[in-house]
Amino acid sequence: MLSQNETVYFDATLTPNRSLRPLTLTILIAAVGSASFIAGLAFVSMGAFPVIGFFGLDFLAIWYAFRVNARYSRQATRIRVTANHVDLCHKMQGKPPLKVSAPTAFTQVDLAFPARRPSELIVRYGGSAWRIGRFLTPSERVSLKQALSSAIQSARAERYNNNE
Repeated sequence: MLSQNETVYFDATLTPNRSLRPLTLTILIAAVGSASFIAGLAFVSMGAFPVIGFFGLDFLAIWYAFRVNARYSRQATRIRVTANHVDLCHKMQGKPPLKVSAPTAFTQVDLAFPARRPSELIVRYGGSAWRIGRFLTPSERVSLKQALSSAIQSARAERYNNNE
């Protein structure tokens, strides 16, 4: 926890971009379901009874995909850098939050493959490593790495200057 006089060098909460608001998602799912049902009834009236089942399966697959996407978009990672600690807290719906604290003096930030999509922003301490910002674009990862590295350097400088 922070003491009253401890300086915070970096404090950010990372969240993925939401593709749809909940109301818009509900309207979209209702429209897809209605269209599938009406198209299925049209095929039933022509005598093609099994087609309505395939429309139902198609609707369920679309509904499930959007539901998983909505659950994934509710995650958040909070990063805080002080002179003493780098604190990470990752929250994902339905799971307990993952909280990690590492001393600023020994924490490193690495970015593998910065210019392409499967790049990874990694915070390392000792033998442990945590991937953060998986949902960020490559340019956002580069920017976050620079900001984190700068904050850690500033925090280390304060710690070094205070110990003299």
